[in-house]
Amino acid sequence: MAYTDIDKPSDYFNTKLYTGNGSTGHAITGVGFQPDWVWIKSRDSGSDNHNAFDVVRGASKGLQPNDTDAEYTASSVHESFNTDGFTLGDNGQVNGSSESFVSWNWKAGGSASTNTSGSTNTSVSVNTDAGFSIVTYPGNSTSGATFGHGLGVKPSMIITKARTRLSMWNVYHKGLTNYTKGIYLNATDAEFAGGAFEAGEPNANTFTLTNGTHVNGSGETYVAYCFAEKKGYSKFGSYTGNGNADGTFVYTGFKPAFVMVKLVSAAGEDWFICDNKREGYNAENNRLLPNLNSAESTDSPIDILSNGFKARTSGANVNAAEDYLYMAFAENPFVTSTSNGSIPATAR
Repeated sequence: MAYTDIDKPSDYFNTKLYTGNGSTGHAITGVGFQPDWVWIKSRDSGSDNHNAFDVVRGASKGLQPNDTDAEYTASSVHESFNTDGFTLGDNGQVNGSSESFVSWNWKAGGSASTNTSGSTNTSVSVNTDAGFSIVTYPGNSTSGATFGHGLGVKPSMIITKARTRLSMWNVYHKGLTNYTKGIYLNATDAEFAGGAFEAGEPNANTFTLTNGTHVNGSGETYVAYCFAEKKGYSKFGSYTGNGNADGTFVYTGFKPAFVMVKLVSAAGEDWFICDNKREGYNAENNRLLPNLNSAESTDSPIDILSNGFKARTSGANVNAAEDYLYMAFAENPFVTSTSNGSIPATAR
């Protein structure tokens, strides 16, 4: 039997659409919880970067997932995290007047605490129920240094970024060939040897890093977003496309609310994000690209199904005869909880 402990996924992840007003104090409500990580992108503008904010670094401290820039501090962009959303400043990147935006919102554990599990102490906000933690840590230029993530289980995906210097966004993902491989969130590269995590495979308590300045340079500070798979709520995996318009079906065990995909066996293709709010019906055709500041485009459609997703294109972005990795979060679980007395549904 398979089951989920999360009957309402929107308590931990939710997509929120909003319209900018160009003014300070623009409160975005309706998220359904106080988010700890907020990722925002303009749907209309091809010049506005992705912007991400989290509770551990601080509400006014932003990073741009499509860029290599160091962290910036600006309350004119993001002012605060609130009980049902967040408040924005007047910056056009996130609050251009009459402009359409999307925010993807995750719930970690609120304020951070010190984690001493690794060879280097970290600050961690963790939600073990949802399998998500936000980790900040100081670099030390020691290959093999370990850093506590707080999840209590092996992470399925980790995204790291230097806060104090230019750097790529380094990704560990269980769908890569092995832990020594890497891939960049802000680039179109295929998976490559000598990834940031090649010094040791992540475990239930820590992740291990090389001594590269992009992830572990002495005198620098970093952030890591860590995800563990939770049945019926989140899924991190890989699939092989078939190169046909009737694409490969990918089983997740739930109806996805969010899907992010990357071609890993060949270079040259963008990352791809779709969600259940920007279009809301099949085929989901509205995509945004995490590695680019481009506006929303309408190609590379996928069907969001009750228990997974399926490409409706032969496009290399999602369905060439190549290998892909993905992360997905649930709208509705395909399995049920035992916490409310129901009988768990069978799922593979």
